Amino acid sequence: MTASKSPKLGLNPVRRLLVGASLAASVALTTAWPTMSFSQEVKDLVIALSTPVTTVDPHFHNLTPNNGMAAHVFETLVKTDPALKTYPGLAESWKALSDTEWEFKLRKDVKWHNGEPFTAEDVAATIKRIPNVPNSPASFAVFVRAITDVNIVDPHTIRFKTKEPYPLLPADMVSVAIVPKSVAETAKTEDFNSGKAMIGTGPFRFEQYVSGDRVVLTRNKDYYGKQPDWDKVTFRMITSAPARVAALLSGDVHMIEGVPTADAAKLKKDKRVEVSNAVSNRMIYLHMDSDRKTNSPFITTADGKPMEANPLTDARVRRAMSKMIDRNAIVSRVMEGQAIPAGQLLDEAFFGTSKKLKPDAYDPAGAKKLLAEAGYPNGFGVTLHSPNNRYINDGATAQAVAQFLSRNGIPTKVDTMPSNIFFSRASKMEFSLILAGWGAASGDTSSPLRALLATNDPKAGMGGANRGRFSSPELDALIAKAIVIIDDEKRDAALALASEKAIELMGLIPLHYEVSTWASRKGIQYGGRADQYTLAQDVKRAK
Repeated sequence: MTASKSPKLGLNPVRRLLVGASLAASVALTTAWPTMSFSQEVKDLVIALSTPVTTVDPHFHNLTPNNGMAAHVFETLVKTDPALKTYPGLAESWKALSDTEWEFKLRKDVKWHNGEPFTAEDVAATIKRIPNVPNSPASFAVFVRAITDVNIVDPHTIRFKTKEPYPLLPADMVSVAIVPKSVAETAKTEDFNSGKAMIGTGPFRFEQYVSGDRVVLTRNKDYYGKQPDWDKVTFRMITSAPARVAALLSGDVHMIEGVPTADAAKLKKDKRVEVSNAVSNRMIYLHMDSDRKTNSPFITTADGKPMEANPLTDARVRRAMSKMIDRNAIVSRVMEGQAIPAGQLLDEAFFGTSKKLKPDAYDPAGAKKLLAEAGYPNGFGVTLHSPNNRYINDGATAQAVAQFLSRNGIPTKVDTMPSNIFFSRASKMEFSLILAGWGAASGDTSSPLRALLATNDPKAGMGGANRGRFSSPELDALIAKAIVIIDDEKRDAALALASEKAIELMGLIPLHYEVSTWASRKGIQYGGRADQYTLAQDVKRAK
């Protein structure tokens, strides 16, 4: 297997038509924005982000906004294009020497932002740091867990040994940001956030991070690759969707991510704006406390009284909840068509998905029958917790889910909060039912299977984002078997089988896949990405 060969990662041709589709758009808002196109003389770019960057430590919290920001300053051995096809990054090539050993040849023309040369020593130190980052709410350890030994052959050749055959290693390296050895061995998360440890090899240098407000980067004039179009990029964190649109239309920012679904349809006639769309690798789902047999913190009787039993441990109850939710209604009314109903962990165009899995049909009668079979004919009460500034229409989606559950026998309250608070509390298992999302950076189902559904095992790097503590030895065995199969076709089928088992057991409840939308001022072009990253190095001036 070489860098030029990538299995069925990315989108099929029909889905891919959405990726990078640019169209003139309009918003029915009054603005003082000039009618002329974006000035070609402007060297600085201002982008509005929809979700706060919670840290710039590339190994602390495996979260899309953090990972996307890290990709400006730090680089990985293997990179992915907008459709998640792999291509060389800091590694110019890679190959399997045997079933249990991989060799990566590193670029020789790369320097760190401090002028020191990039070598295999940096890669080895990075691999060692990742599992040992303290208090990580969603660890990156899952991406290095298979590596049992690191052998530096020479300054630009490194080999990784694994206990078992592990064909996913190059795909895992997509998510491992490489840092200098000196940083990996000494830096704490606060050193990154202060800027002290922000030494990368990427196209931008770090200038400033103000939590909850902005990140400022400057062009790395010594970058070995193609130079960005911008001398300086300021990312402003504007969580309010109307405020982002207003900032774009007033000229305060040049580009925004997370275009509100309500405004996307209005962006047709204004020739000053360009919009790009991409079907994402992000599944929005429900995670349930399926571990605690009793006293789940937000479970009550249907009339709100304390309840010792935890019905969420029963797969029939979880399936009943899935049948209570009208996904088509959520997609059409809440998401205004900017989503796809989900029946599995990734859209079926991706690697490791199953043609057999379809979204559960809205079936209140079937749901009530399952509840009765499980011993809860009168239902029960629950609180659904959700972020309100992380995913597209996340708070509104949570409200819609709660309404469907409530009208069909499970009275449901909703409690939404900022994402930084939500993830911290959810990782501590403070909730009974949560709405969250997962983007598979690898472009295949091994990512959500290992992170969301495998039994939580920090030492093994499995279940790092399993905030329901779902556990099934049978599913664990299927995952373990699938991820060591060398043959792409057989691994695809094995991952699909594991996906089917995960959905059969309702380890989580898939809701929908997001369609991501970006908008920019005329004269600026951005193609959109399936991983939802907003990368300034890919923002171009119109030719």
